[in-house]
Amino acid sequence: MKTRIHRQITALCLILLATACGKDEFTPYDTPFIRIMQAEVSSVTVADNGTVVGEYLVALSSRPLTAPLEVNFRVDTGDGLTAGVDYEMLTAGTKLVFPVGVYDMYIRVRWKPNPIDPAKNNTMTITLESTSNPEVVIGLPGPAHNQSQMVITKVKGS
Repeated sequence: MKTRIHRQITALCLILLATACGKDEFTPYDTPFIRIMQAEVSSVTVADNGTVVGEYLVALSSRPLTAPLEVNFRVDTGDGLTAGVDYEMLTAGTKLVFPVGVYDMYIRVRWKPNPIDPAKNNTMTITLESTSNPEVVIGLPGPAHNQSQMVITKVKGS
């Protein structure tokens, strides 16, 4: 009796397994992309009374590439921030080059202590603009392209 029940359960499992295989198969999502963030967010603040080096991660998500990847970015600042007074770009130029096998690089900014004018725009926006590989999507895949830019706002420190 036990053997018969065991055989029936086994047969039922095999039938269910056979009918489930291939049903509603999906193509794995395999779009390479590049994004910018700090601690998984794309908008942060820095205090106007401290000296800190902000490290903004530019992360590549892809299968291994066969050639280095160039990523061009732009830095826009509001009228409340002045280069050399409020901040200093430590990353030279406006291009990062990802060697083959490297997936993380940083854009670094030294924030300097300087009081802000709250009536002005005290933001810096770093925008990923283009890559040398047209297959690499800028920002997270999807229509919003989240994390294609990083917004840093200098705020009044305590």
